[in-house]
Amino acid sequence: MKIVQAKKTKDTSWEFSTEKSILKNPLVLVFGDRFLLEEENCFEEISQLFPDGHIVIGSTSGEILKENVFEKSIVLTAIEFEKSSYLVKSKNLADFDGDDKLLGKALMEEFPQENLKHIFVVSEGSSVNGSSLIDGLEKTKQANVGLSGGLCGDDARFEKTLSSYNTAPKEGEIIAVGLYGESLEVTSANYGGWSVFGPKRTITKSEENILFELDGKPALDLYKQYLGDKAKDLPYSALFYPLNVDQHDGSQPLVRTILNIDEASNSMILAGNVPQGSSVQLMMSTVDDIADGAREAAKLAVEIREKKTELALLVSCVGRKLVMDQRTEDEVEEVIDVIGEQAAVTGFYSYGEMAPFAGQGACKLHNQTMTLTLLSE
Repeated sequence: MKIVQAKKTKDTSWEFSTEKSILKNPLVLVFGDRFLLEEENCFEEISQLFPDGHIVIGSTSGEILKENVFEKSIVLTAIEFEKSSYLVKSKNLADFDGDDKLLGKALMEEFPQENLKHIFVVSEGSSVNGSSLIDGLEKTKQANVGLSGGLCGDDARFEKTLSSYNTAPKEGEIIAVGLYGESLEVTSANYGGWSVFGPKRTITKSEENILFELDGKPALDLYKQYLGDKAKDLPYSALFYPLNVDQHDGSQPLVRTILNIDEASNSMILAGNVPQGSSVQLMMSTVDDIADGAREAAKLAVEIREKKTELALLVSCVGRKLVMDQRTEDEVEEVIDVIGEQAAVTGFYSYGEMAPFAGQGACKLHNQTMTLTLLSE
């Protein structure tokens, strides 16, 4: 596996942090600030650097490169697989009338199954229902094929996200990278580090990822009561107080972040499904707990590996970044301490993370977690 990494900021040239070498048929992962990705000639610049590359672009709430976390930048990681192969496919939400599950199913059907090891997803993050998207992907995917990835971000603005494959970034795009090869080893894991507090309430009215009522009362009104003065900053302030959702079906509880609010219907739109009958509690965390959670995620991903990691793809939640503030890089450093400094590291801060729970095969949508996808040939 040969890897080239670079970074740029506004009105600057690309700065390479590795030797700038010519790669054969590289997979080029580009994560960046939405405003920079919207600039004219952004895609053309990247395609000129890697004319035969397969370029996957996603907007972020922060960019990860090596041990660093950047803002208002674009980071690039180009990978030449020497023993493995890959295939990239994409679909747009606009072509599926809002049926995210159907899109996921159709996207997964694009991939030949022979020797398929893993699917890594870079999805638009502003309007997709991540739970339904994963359900569609899982419906078609073979059980032994891994699935991980994340929902694109837009800092804490929640205006729009951008993504694309081999074209200028646009809205509504969902990209999947299929990784193939007998010698290819891919492992993934996630962990949070958040704690529940306050009363436990029951979801009495919801529709997929829209939460209307808790204990028969308008959910948004209750949430605003908890937030107090911070309610005026919704949905931004919700990133500090996600919801722990227990479906009471034997599965592990999931964390859900509020992506938007609807004052007219007194409801909250979350990144993934919140089924009726589930119990919810507020959550909070500290800088140290989040850093410890990232370390735990790395341990879970490493302990099921046979080979040393060559490439680590990190997807962490924007809410974690806001809590960590000036210490955001602590969680990336914790990961590197576990996986080893030999690994090339890249990734982004997201509106949702995709990975299975430890020891389980089926992928789930998470919020407020550090999710790792570790690769080696």
